[in-house]
Amino acid sequence: MAFASGGEAQAQEKGNLTPADATSTNTQSGCREPIELTVNGGRYRFHVEPNWTLRQLLRDEIGLTSPKDWCGGMGACGSCTVIMNGRPVLSCLTLAVECNGAVIETAEGIAKVKHPIIDSYIKWNAFQCGYCTPGFVTTAKALLDRNPNPTEADVRDALGGNLCRCGTYQQHPKAVVDAAQVLKGVKS
Repeated sequence: MAFASGGEAQAQEKGNLTPADATSTNTQSGCREPIELTVNGGRYRFHVEPNWTLRQLLRDEIGLTSPKDWCGGMGACGSCTVIMNGRPVLSCLTLAVECNGAVIETAEGIAKVKHPIIDSYIKWNAFQCGYCTPGFVTTAKALLDRNPNPTEADVRDALGGNLCRCGTYQQHPKAVVDAAQVLKGVKS
């Protein structure tokens, strides 16, 4: 899928980032805070500006492209959703300094481990243009981690903060319930 871009590897190849002992050299105010976090299984260390968002850190420093910016950082669309410490968060509204010690999962990480939600979204045609798909996938994966037996109503409630201009809303609950059945071994 389009959101499994390999941005981490691209960032490393460009020399912008190396895991573990990486430190950001991008500075605007000169007043940077040190943070360490785990992103898709890799440990990272940065010095971040106080006003940087998690979305900026993931996209601009690590090179991950799945957290989108459809609503201009207003927290209104869900396209920037990532999983932080097991819960879906809007990365456009989460300050990077709040992520010290956090474990972050993005759509790239979910695709890398071949989580069943990916195949279910494909099977049920739960996307069209794909722009909003990473936000839906990360929110759905967080739901499945908390609730292995979601109903379609549970899925609709969990995905209520995610918007799709293409109108694929009918397919999302079916895809998530299907992935839950695969995870339980009921389906293959």
